[in-house]
Amino acid sequence: MRRLTVLGTSAAYPEAGRAASGFLLEYDGYRLVLDLGYATFPRLLGHTPAAGPDAVVITHEHPDHCADLSALARARYFAGPRPPLLPLYCTPGVVTRVQAMEPSEDLRDVFDIHLLPAGAGTTHRLGPLLLESVPLPHHVPHAGVRLSAPGLTLAYSGDAGPGPALERLAAGADLFVAGVTVCGTGPGDPYLLSAAQAGRWARRAGAARLLLTHFWPGTDRTVALAEARHTFAGDVTAAEEDQHLPL
Repeated sequence: MRRLTVLGTSAAYPEAGRAASGFLLEYDGYRLVLDLGYATFPRLLGHTPAAGPDAVVITHEHPDHCADLSALARARYFAGPRPPLLPLYCTPGVVTRVQAMEPSEDLRDVFDIHLLPAGAGTTHRLGPLLLESVPLPHHVPHAGVRLSAPGLTLAYSGDAGPGPALERLAAGADLFVAGVTVCGTGPGDPYLLSAAQAGRWARRAGAARLLLTHFWPGTDRTVALAEARHTFAGDVTAAEEDQHLPL
């Protein structure tokens, strides 16, 4: 099975019935978690047991992307017997932020930590997946994520702003997952991406499909879809919690 499951789609904090940023990528039995924001861990448990993920990738330290990493850490820390160390790929601030929530349990007792973004040309092998990361513009250090395997290239912008690195990140991607925190077609925020900008960068990158996520609470998602479709002729979808996307 090759699919992407949406765990959460909200920016900043979860709207009622939703969760913040999070995804579960499954590729021929290998399970990779991308971001674990507020309220994503219970949804993850609905798709795989706590010991189930094979690796975790966190784009940056804002809690709407990493808060529930603490819940995953606790589930594994207090499991009996404790499972092997889980590979964790993240920016340094994620470790600092989440460890501050755990004064008595060391994250390194449950995670094998690798720091992102890696240097140019550096890759990590995660089971069948090849992980590449690039720095993207945001208010804190942020790693864009590109995952490749036979028959699949997935790019994830997290919550980053626009810039040439997006084109490299999503070049030829089968699926470009873009956080679109803001709506509107103006110049916008240099550290946040709009739906219209996501469409333009997806077009420049030659991506086949575009998945919009990370909606600010109260956003009319039909407007975001319309703005992205105005700038990108390919398939555009607005992510919804517990949605499964075949890959």
